[in-house]
Amino acid sequence: MQPRDYIVKRIEGEYCYLENIENGEEIFIALALVPPNIDVGMKIHEEMFEYTIVK
Repeated sequence: MQPRDYIVKRIEGEYCYLENIENGEEIFIALALVPPNIDVGMKIHEEMFEYTIVK
């Protein structure tokens, strides 16, 4: 699996909606999988199913 970068588009309940920066595709994942201090508009990097905040 290739590393990917996302922008946090919205947070609804227990899910986080992410937009792939490269192709605009939107995915949603459980908040439990992302860092606890994320917010809308933040950039997230995913590699091997591990999500980190990009500063």
